[in-house]
Amino acid sequence: MPNQNPKLSVIIITLNEAENIRACLESVSWADEIIVVDAGSSDETVKICRELGAKVLINSDWQGFGFQKNLALKQATGDWVLSLDADERISPTLRQLIQNILVAPSADGYLLPRLAFFLGTAMHHGGWWPDYVLRLFRRELGEFSPVLVHETVLLQGKVEKLQEPIIHYSYVSLEQLLEKINAYSSAGASQAHGKQKRGGLAKALARGGWAFFRAYCLRAGFLDGSAGLIAAISKGEETYYRYLKLSFLAK
Repeated sequence: MPNQNPKLSVIIITLNEAENIRACLESVSWADEIIVVDAGSSDETVKICRELGAKVLINSDWQGFGFQKNLALKQATGDWVLSLDADERISPTLRQLIQNILVAPSADGYLLPRLAFFLGTAMHHGGWWPDYVLRLFRRELGEFSPVLVHETVLLQGKVEKLQEPIIHYSYVSLEQLLEKINAYSSAGASQAHGKQKRGGLAKALARGGWAFFRAYCLRAGFLDGSAGLIAAISKGEETYYRYLKLSFLAK
């Protein structure tokens, strides 16, 4: 017999997400519990989370996205876990779909597509769509890869795909875009350095150029107009700086 009363835990990690976190939490207010692990925000993030009923744990000893999300996962008590980023939202349609699945699941984890908005434009090309990510899973069967950046859920069980997307407001301003290019390129360089990989100016130029060409031409980013061009350039920049920073770490 299927479990008629499965509990859902939503887990979120944050750092200075006051502009995003309220809308994110409100979109999952129907969950049985919401766990937030904050990395030491200096804005109103923690206050907002507590105001909206989330359980907040503060851990400013940053060891990477994977570590922080595993810490959040350890606080969860639900049968199922839904992992979200602060700039993501669950639509009413996706909410209903998730609630239906939990009553009679046909898998142990579910891949969800993400509809990303880049500087206000919904992105359908350039590698942005459907961008399937494993976010809904049985708590006892999954954990996050222990990496600095680009963590994934490692699940022991059957996985299926859903068609209803998570709404992802990935970049809302050029300032935020530049900040994330810097942050992700630094984290990516550190992670690559730990794997004994090498960078260099020539490799940075080649890999950065390839990243732009793949996003804009091979993955048809040009069909998303000016936003597609900016996104492809930013992808190339992030890749370029990652390999350039890696060359300095290796010295």
